[in-house]
Amino acid sequence: MTVQRIDGGPGIVPPRPVPAPLWEWAREQFELDPGYVHLALSMLAPHPRPVREAVERHRRALDRNPAHHFHQRDSQVRQVLDKAAGYLRTSPDSLALTESTTAGLAVVHTGMRLAPGDEILSTEHEHYAALELLRFKAAASGAVQRSIRLYDHAPAATAEEITDAVARGLRDTTRVLALTWVHSGTGVKLPLARIGEVVARANLGRPPERRILVCVDAVHGLGVEDFEVERLGCDFFAAGCHKWFFGPRGTGLVWGSDQGWAAVEPTVTSFDVEVFWPWYLGRVPDGEAPRARLCTPGGFPAFEHRWALAEAFDFQTALGKARVAARIAELTAYCHARLSELTGVRVRTPADPAMRSGMVCFDVTGRDPALVVAALERDRIMAGQTPYRDSAVRFAPGVLNSADDIDRAVDALERIVREEARR
Repeated sequence: MTVQRIDGGPGIVPPRPVPAPLWEWAREQFELDPGYVHLALSMLAPHPRPVREAVERHRRALDRNPAHHFHQRDSQVRQVLDKAAGYLRTSPDSLALTESTTAGLAVVHTGMRLAPGDEILSTEHEHYAALELLRFKAAASGAVQRSIRLYDHAPAATAEEITDAVARGLRDTTRVLALTWVHSGTGVKLPLARIGEVVARANLGRPPERRILVCVDAVHGLGVEDFEVERLGCDFFAAGCHKWFFGPRGTGLVWGSDQGWAAVEPTVTSFDVEVFWPWYLGRVPDGEAPRARLCTPGGFPAFEHRWALAEAFDFQTALGKARVAARIAELTAYCHARLSELTGVRVRTPADPAMRSGMVCFDVTGRDPALVVAALERDRIMAGQTPYRDSAVRFAPGVLNSADDIDRAVDALERIVREEARR
């Protein structure tokens, strides 16, 4: 194998990631089919043993005596919030629990107080779910929705290009800036903190009710990046916990700044005890409960999954956020290098490690990405297809993968490319 270029440096070949006891132990906690290479876990993750056992423990308790176990819901939720806050390095009072990224974004965008003429600024790189939520909000509020392009050529995207595009795009009427941290169609990672600085400058002199709020779909950063949420430069951070984070399926969270939560109205009645109890005593809950509690959608979720989030945070904490980020970066660099050497393959994801996260998106010349994904699956390689009109193939190497997995996947892809060239 000869790699000509990686990470923007001619002739620099990344070291081949080597096995380590921590990652071997992590892989043993899952029941993934060993006959396949799993490079599509960024879509929907399996449960590790501690999460499976917690889900089963709660399920059995609910089946055996549902009323008794249900009455422990408040302490179970507090445990989840405390562990989530520890992982994110924030306050539990800034967090709301949801079922997914989409549900979390709905809490934010549907509840945002906007008036006719206010602007919702998004980008051309957003996922369908986010764009539709913004369209719904604009139609209901009379706000104007507008999209900008952050970069012209994904593989060469830079922080300067992106921040300049944001600065040019902001207007006096802009009230919401809706972004995705890691673009799942290209693998580009936004420089959120630098964008936050651009928005902070634009907010100087604006009254609180006219400040721009930065709302981020962060699902492909949670469980991948080493970060403290309050330093990302955003007002809202919404993510499902059932992708890279290996949390229970059907779980998610929203973090909000004080400024962010102050701008959002509840849209679904909260069942949180801090909200219910003031109402029970005859008082309006507004002002008595943390705003995130007031905006947490109520109802009866899948309790065994939501409560097992505590074990998911424990599992990630045991792995170590910095170690996870370093391992995924190492695997992604190797994957990017191997794909970049293939004739007939065009990599969309930047070579610059600062501009990418845990996935590599690519095209195979002349082939429909769906057909490439199907051909890889016949070779027992599970790859992803990006859910956009301009679709691509996607490898998402995570801590459950190895260099051998990447070699096997790239070798299979190379055979597919050769076969296509012979036709």
